[in-house]
Amino acid sequence: MNSLNTTSVSFAVTPTVVSTLFSHYLNRKPLKQRPTAHLPYDEGLHLIRSFLEYASHHTVEELQAFTAQWVPHPQWVKVEDATIPEDQLTRAADILQAQLGKDGIRQVGGSKWWQWRMPNTSLEAEWIEMRSDASERKKNGGGCHRVMMYIHGGAYFFGSVDEHRYQMQRHARKLKARVFAPRYRLAPQFPFPCGLHDCFAAYLYLLTVQDPTTIVLAGDSAGGGMVVSLLCMLRDQGLPLPAGAILISPWVDLTHSFPSVSGLAPLDYIPQAGFHHKPSRAWPPPNEDDIAMLREEALKRKKGITKKEPATQELKEKQQAPVAEKDESFHSNSSRSNWINGGVPVNTEKLLSVEIDGKLVKIKDQIQMYTTNQLLAHPLVSPIMQPTLGGLPPLLIMVGGGEILRDEQIYLAHKCANPERYALPEEAMDEAAKARLAEYKPTDVQLQIWDDLCHVAPTLSFTRPAKYMYRSVAQFGAWALARAQKRGIEILDDDAISVISSSGSELEHQEGPKLQPVPSRESKTVEVGQVGKAGDPLPAFKNHMIRQRVTRHGATLPLISETELDGCCMPADSIGVVKEGTVKKWLDTKKEWDTRFSTTKAKVHKKIVEDMVKGYHEFGPGEYPPPTALAGRRRIGSDLVEGKKRKSLGLAMWSLWGSKHDEMTVEREHKAEIANEETEKRVATPSDGQGARSFADIESQEQPQFLKPGSRSRSHKKVVVDENQTGSVVLDDNTPVAQLLEQRREQEAQHPSLLSPNYVPETGTAGKRPFLDGIALPFSLNKEAETASMVTLHSIGTPLPGSRPMSPSSPLAFGSDFVEPPVIQNGHAQEDATTPALERPGLETFVTAAENLPSVKN
Repeated sequence: MNSLNTTSVSFAVTPTVVSTLFSHYLNRKPLKQRPTAHLPYDEGLHLIRSFLEYASHHTVEELQAFTAQWVPHPQWVKVEDATIPEDQLTRAADILQAQLGKDGIRQVGGSKWWQWRMPNTSLEAEWIEMRSDASERKKNGGGCHRVMMYIHGGAYFFGSVDEHRYQMQRHARKLKARVFAPRYRLAPQFPFPCGLHDCFAAYLYLLTVQDPTTIVLAGDSAGGGMVVSLLCMLRDQGLPLPAGAILISPWVDLTHSFPSVSGLAPLDYIPQAGFHHKPSRAWPPPNEDDIAMLREEALKRKKGITKKEPATQELKEKQQAPVAEKDESFHSNSSRSNWINGGVPVNTEKLLSVEIDGKLVKIKDQIQMYTTNQLLAHPLVSPIMQPTLGGLPPLLIMVGGGEILRDEQIYLAHKCANPERYALPEEAMDEAAKARLAEYKPTDVQLQIWDDLCHVAPTLSFTRPAKYMYRSVAQFGAWALARAQKRGIEILDDDAISVISSSGSELEHQEGPKLQPVPSRESKTVEVGQVGKAGDPLPAFKNHMIRQRVTRHGATLPLISETELDGCCMPADSIGVVKEGTVKKWLDTKKEWDTRFSTTKAKVHKKIVEDMVKGYHEFGPGEYPPPTALAGRRRIGSDLVEGKKRKSLGLAMWSLWGSKHDEMTVEREHKAEIANEETEKRVATPSDGQGARSFADIESQEQPQFLKPGSRSRSHKKVVVDENQTGSVVLDDNTPVAQLLEQRREQEAQHPSLLSPNYVPETGTAGKRPFLDGIALPFSLNKEAETASMVTLHSIGTPLPGSRPMSPSSPLAFGSDFVEPPVIQNGHAQEDATTPALERPGLETFVTAAENLPSVKN
């Protein structure tokens, strides 16, 4: 078979691209009301699915090399390399060992092997930002008060910063931030906890150059799961937490115990039976019976019983089955059973045994590349197994409604917001776990379930649904930063100049009626609002959650109740336990691959026998690396050399396709600035998301350390500030009552209530019709209307008394970052003017309801 390169991939996926193009227009009905109604989305979904199917016929090493190739970045993006110092790697290893504990270190196989790296290599990372933002930051002193640490996905075993850069640069542009992306080690050569160690060290390094209030974490798929594990470590070890975190389709249950994984997911591109690849030295590893057989063959050669290498056909016949029927005589290795880690006992007998077709069998072959079967339910591997997910910074969890992992992501969000309700069974927690559950308060979560979208839909960045998802990320990220820093955060609202906003497939315009929202059984009303415009205020948190269903057009609907979500109805004792349906799908494909590549697998076993005869380097007593770990496969007398990166035309074209929207938007921004056109500016404030915990409350549970203070840049774009959506005010228990009463008087004076004699209602343009929370009241004030003929032609600089404010009229305590609006005279901006010019206000119009409204049939 041809190697995995641009040419072979092009020939493999081209038929899919062509067939999708024809089927998209020939079979329109099945595509209506779905994201696949948009041709770019339909093409992108089938292209990724076809690529993964083709890659499964190649080795893991080939896939890793293909996705790790060098990809050029656009000229308008600035990229800088960074190296994580050795002292941060050592400190991260020490803290990780403290988190694992003695039992945990024993279960992962020691404390040294996972710190090993390829010779002459170090942990690298990459800074990504818009070149224009970098120039502006340099002019203002070089500091930065918004950094996104992004951990890329790829099922923990493939993908790279280069491959994901086109997504990261979009996040950097929308949030006007610097993105920090670590190049962490990948499984199966570097299994758990290698990747977690690298990402943890990268965050510790980031704390030396940035204040934690200027950092938001983000990750997709496996990277999202890594972020959750990282946050739990920071929380438990008393280290500074970031301002917030963004989880895009996080993979948080490696046991695949939730219902959606057992079913079909035709709207997703993830292989339904898991990842299977052509056998190689890295994957799949031999199971226990295979290892015993191979050791026996190697021992024969060492003792001189035979000098011949075992024949390929002989090894092929001796290959062991991936599962075995369990009988009473079987006893698992005592060192890998009934261990306790992080307060969560894991019963490996229950985990590795499953009933298939009425027979209880034991799974012998390793299922996931990230770790061994015994560690699949480890709380740092599968974060849903954490005793509690409370005490974390605010989270945005984005779920694709059509993806195969949706149930575990929905469960994750609800467990964060309500740790006690979704706690593990009492018998599964020791005293330490129960203490954590009682100690940490619920986490504030914004959960968005996007109708019928696939796994990590922002991968298809050139599509319309992805556009709204990027806006939601920027909106939440800016709010989290504003809330933590108690200052305005300026971000970009490019809807008016967005290329995707004004484009769409022909099929979309021929869809007919839009999908009507489905109300919850408990809710009789449906509220519809647009999501995705960067800077829109977050709604108030209710019970520490913002629960939203989002259509592919960006409209938000209320999410159905928890009792109607399959992911929230799982019995606690069945979470983290493999299920028959999932194992059967995996096992059927496993047997098919073993049969197809039986000769290749025998050749790999032959190579293993040769390595066993020559011997391996060891790390000393107590060090037992997993079978896939490269640290345990270092043959004596051989040198390991990391291969050089190649250039990839295919990935470059994919990145170019993904970056095209950003490039065209940047060009439109530049033209708009030249023509003195102002894009719409909105203010998101710290009061957005009322009901969430304050950042000071989260800080109070930490043990802050002395860190180098991070400086903040002075941006000159639109401002996002916290409007206190959480509604929480941090008060000391010892605060005197007199002081509390004084604070209340000050608040009432600043914000007079309806019953206050100083209350002045907001009014429309004419000044007669009052408004309450943006809704016109059904009466008018007894005063003369302020018609357009009575109002000066300029009215922005000094708003009329009692008029309804259309934009912030004060700096809102933004400090030096607040940007005064430009003065307009004769249609041109006057920067040095001393008196603000005024502009004629627009008249408000009221449209009556349509007469042909749809009726509800009883």
